[in-house]
Amino acid sequence: MAGAPTLAFSVRRRERELVAPARQTPYEFKMLSDIDDQDILRFNRSGILFYHHNPSKSGVDPVKVIKAAVSETLVHFYPLAGRFRELRPTRKLVVECTGEGVVFVEADANFRMDDLGTALAPPVPCYDMLLCEPESPTADVVDRPLLFVQVTRLACSGFVFGIHICHCMADGSGIVQFLTALTEFARGVPGAPTLKPVWEREALTTRWPPTITHDHQEYAPLPNPSKDVLSPTDAYAHHAFFFGASEIRSLRSQAPPDLRAAISRFDLVGAFMWRCRTAALRYDPGDVVRLHMFVNARVRNRSKRPVPRGYYGNAIVFAAASAPAGELCRRPFGHALRLLVEAKARASEEGYVQSLANFNAAHRRPPFPKARTYLISDMTQAGLMAIDFGWGKPVYGGPATTMLATFHLEGRNEAGEAGIMVPVRLPNPVILRLIQEVKKGLTARVTSEFEALDDAKANVVPDYVLAKL
Repeated sequence: MAGAPTLAFSVRRRERELVAPARQTPYEFKMLSDIDDQDILRFNRSGILFYHHNPSKSGVDPVKVIKAAVSETLVHFYPLAGRFRELRPTRKLVVECTGEGVVFVEADANFRMDDLGTALAPPVPCYDMLLCEPESPTADVVDRPLLFVQVTRLACSGFVFGIHICHCMADGSGIVQFLTALTEFARGVPGAPTLKPVWEREALTTRWPPTITHDHQEYAPLPNPSKDVLSPTDAYAHHAFFFGASEIRSLRSQAPPDLRAAISRFDLVGAFMWRCRTAALRYDPGDVVRLHMFVNARVRNRSKRPVPRGYYGNAIVFAAASAPAGELCRRPFGHALRLLVEAKARASEEGYVQSLANFNAAHRRPPFPKARTYLISDMTQAGLMAIDFGWGKPVYGGPATTMLATFHLEGRNEAGEAGIMVPVRLPNPVILRLIQEVKKGLTARVTSEFEALDDAKANVVPDYVLAKL
């Protein structure tokens, strides 16, 4: 990362404490939905936000302000102050609303915001010091706190807000809803929270017997799932790709004419990176590769039982596209883009989210296939860069690290241009090849439909595919 710091960082943490709701809350048991209650969501999802010093806040301690706001917010989001219990023999998760509270840690760092470099992107510097829980794609979530917060004062009087929340309790939109309410209490907004939280998990809970009305291919394992080119023992590297106005124009110009006007930036970048990543990983031409996308059912799903406003549980489904690696790389970019668009359309059909809830219940939380799968999520519209505790908008707001999913984030390049940041974690040789694939793809000439057919007939394939043959 440009401008990476060289000084020795240190963070001094105080003892952990539990922050309970500011007033008494109901004691009750609350069932999770069948979208929430998936094994793949049993981990603590991180978020981290960096704030500059605000001269108007001189003498005001962000730790005290945020700690008090957490206590007030938990009055309204009181299930977060409880604990998960697991029902036997089904392993169904329920929340016992005990009011015990959430973990809060006060900390002080020896470094300044300027020491962190010019362009923050996952993995952010010192993330292990700025979060009070270790990062992991899995976690034991039963009988443990559901929310962990650390507020770290910086030497420049800025601060860092770090959070871990159990993904079974909330998706990205739900987390932002909670954080928005938290900032309203921190700023003293009258009538906070302005968007009242809604539980109503029964809206996405199965009625027995389950009725599965759609094909949920996103959970089906690919052929030969043990055959993959990635291994946990690989030495991984990171690189953040930036897509500004010129890069988006280049991709849009390569899109099929019938998609060009309406296609989103997320769709363009997602399909492009799937294709480039597949080429960089050098799969065999016949290996089927898959693209998975998070689709927010709040905005895309057509349903007779829509998710109510204020719902902060998981209302996400996965859209899945797949293709043989050789075909994906041989055919024009528009082919990958069309596969993505069609997958999102399937996941947005009437009744899809309810069918998924039924599918999860009927199959007792099926495993999530990972082999040869690229998982992407759009966070550019999530609202994290608007989270203002009273010190102004964050310098960076997003995940602390890169793990299973690749997030599309709001970001800026070193020249200050706004755009989409795509942080990627892959083995170092693959990262180097991916950088070249991205450069090549962004400078590609626009191929007409007739040229594409001619290329296909001539078996024009990438160099890496020829090397496999």
